[in-house]
Amino acid sequence: MAVELHDLDELRRYVAEHRALDGVVVQDIDLTGEGELIASVSCLGATFLGVDLSPATLHHVIDRGGVVFPDLPGLPFDAYRSRLYTSDELLAGWEPDVPGSFDESLDMRIYRWASRAPVGTSPSILDALARRLHDHAVDDALEEHLRAYSDVVAVMGGHGLLRTDAMYREVAVLGRAMARAGWHVATGGGPGAMEAANLGAWLAPADDAALDTALRLLAAATDFASFDAYLAAGRSVRDAFPDGAPSLAVPTWFYGHEPTNQFATHIAKYFANSIREDGLLALATRGVVFAPGSAGTVQEVFQDATQNHYGLFSTLSPMVFLDVGFWRHTMPAEPLLRSLAGDLPYAALIGAADTAEETMSFLQAHPPLPT
Repeated sequence: MAVELHDLDELRRYVAEHRALDGVVVQDIDLTGEGELIASVSCLGATFLGVDLSPATLHHVIDRGGVVFPDLPGLPFDAYRSRLYTSDELLAGWEPDVPGSFDESLDMRIYRWASRAPVGTSPSILDALARRLHDHAVDDALEEHLRAYSDVVAVMGGHGLLRTDAMYREVAVLGRAMARAGWHVATGGGPGAMEAANLGAWLAPADDAALDTALRLLAAATDFASFDAYLAAGRSVRDAFPDGAPSLAVPTWFYGHEPTNQFATHIAKYFANSIREDGLLALATRGVVFAPGSAGTVQEVFQDATQNHYGLFSTLSPMVFLDVGFWRHTMPAEPLLRSLAGDLPYAALIGAADTAEETMSFLQAHPPLPT
């Protein structure tokens, strides 16, 4: 596995120790002032991704056997970024007191760039390349992020769940319980049930009463169609409880009508929705909880089932349906999944619950199984 260097100090230490950059990947570092350092070492088989180099240093790298992937022009994002996003980064440009300013946020500027191709048409070859380079970089950053967590659990569900709904609170209680159990909470990064789970994880270090306070603050704006008011209510919770626990969101610019999730501390945002959905379900080895949702959530149920059904990864992960009546009668995916599972090993990992407490009890009693 190639060594990856993501900041200047790290690169200087590596060169001091090894006196070469052979076979190393150097990513997203400004090296315009490091010409003398780079000129002193071999670069055989080295790869430079989105690295700023002076003309003389560029020639040296290529002459010494390195490969340089240059920046693509005119992009509102870094195609070779070496880290996940934060909500503050994506919201840069948004001013809570300036109506309509979310349109100037980094999140929306990237979405407008991604929406340049008319619906039903393919992006230009350079736009398509930029998207894939970006999503590859996010994949790499996400893999590095997850090395710190042995238990990752995902909460899926509809974006239409209002902040004032009883189920929103239940999902927040669940996210809080998961984080307090030492599990890393991951969601699809949208509003509704997804925001609720990240909110719960954020509030895990606070006392239980903090959730009721947060819900009162969020009730000031329950409809995410009013982006600025919706985000301002979320900001008020962040201001009241600034020291949140870590959690992960994996959203996509495919859904540009959704506001930035403010309660996830790490955001792996993709252009390709298919890669994002499959990856989110794959990383949740400790289990996946499905809160009520619509077509997208139902699709995720059976994407996750396919991974378990064919043993595509090293573990079979538990699947829990939250809201028994919804999943057995309104949207009867649970009985269909049980029929699909039959007597395969993952059938024992399918559960149904009505409360956060019941969900946690099932997950704790049913750890993942090796394939």
